[in-house]
Amino acid sequence: MATANFQSRLMGLQSNLLNFAFMLTSNRDDAYDLLQDTTLKALDNADKYVENTNFKGWVFTIMRNIFINNYRRVVRSATVIDQTDDLYHLNLSQDSGLETPEGSFGAKEITDAINEFPDKYRIPFSMHVAGYKYGEIAEKMQLPLGTIKSRIFFARQQLQTRFADYR
Repeated sequence: MATANFQSRLMGLQSNLLNFAFMLTSNRDDAYDLLQDTTLKALDNADKYVENTNFKGWVFTIMRNIFINNYRRVVRSATVIDQTDDLYHLNLSQDSGLETPEGSFGAKEITDAINEFPDKYRIPFSMHVAGYKYGEIAEKMQLPLGTIKSRIFFARQQLQTRFADYR
């Protein structure tokens, strides 16, 4: 692909890439950084692009891979390895980040709240929490996909509202 054509196609994807970057990072500054890293990497690897393949998919894959690699790097750097002889650091009490014991909710409280939902909300929400995909839930309940998504969203909102009152 000619360099000018490659660059123009890449520049044409910038707004789509920025939206995707924001979806991945949920932070405006991080999204712009990810967009810049992706653009540079795509330009550096222009010679590796194979003609007649999905250009947009190729660039979006670069962005996703950069995001995953950055995430892994952050997780690795945040990992603390206790090299003291008596494992002093591991034996320190850990702050949970919650102000009081009342700030956390037990599984029983959350389960009780979910069980109070009508079946039309409880069943799809429980299936979603159990790991079923929206499409699988819709098929099992013989309902449209949008209905399942809205019921799960509504159930999640109800839980957030209920437990926000306790804080």
